Amino acid sequence: MTDLYTYRTDVFSAEPMDLTGFDVEATDGHIGKVDEATLDAGSSYLVVDTGFWIFGKKRMIPAAVATRIDPDDKNVYIAMTKDQVKSAPDFDETRRDWRDEQEDYYRPL
Repeated sequence: MTDLYTYRTDVFSAEPMDLTGFDVEATDGHIGKVDEATLDAGSSYLVVDTGFWIFGKKRMIPAAVATRIDPDDKNVYIAMTKDQVKSAPDFDETRRDWRDEQEDYYRPL
C-alpha cells in the first residue's frame, strides 16, 4: 500500500457513499459497525465501533485496508483479522500524534 488513507480504486464500483452504520467484516468474521467514515482525498478512514467484542473500543481503519464494499448488504470488508483489529491502537483524535501511531501500526499490514 502506498497511501493508507485513500480507498483502493476497485472498492467503490460507483461514486463513494456514506458508510456510516455499515457492518465491518474482518477476514475471519464480523468485527463491528462503522461509526464514522471520511471520504476526504488522501485522508480517508473508517472509525469502527467494535461494540462489546473488545469492550466498546473504537478503532480507526485506514481507507486502503477496505477491500470490498457491499452496498446492498451494507457490509465493508477489510484485510485484517479480528485479532489485528483488537491489537490496533485506540482511536483518539484529540491526541496530536494519533496519525503517526496509526501509520506505525497499519503500514506493515
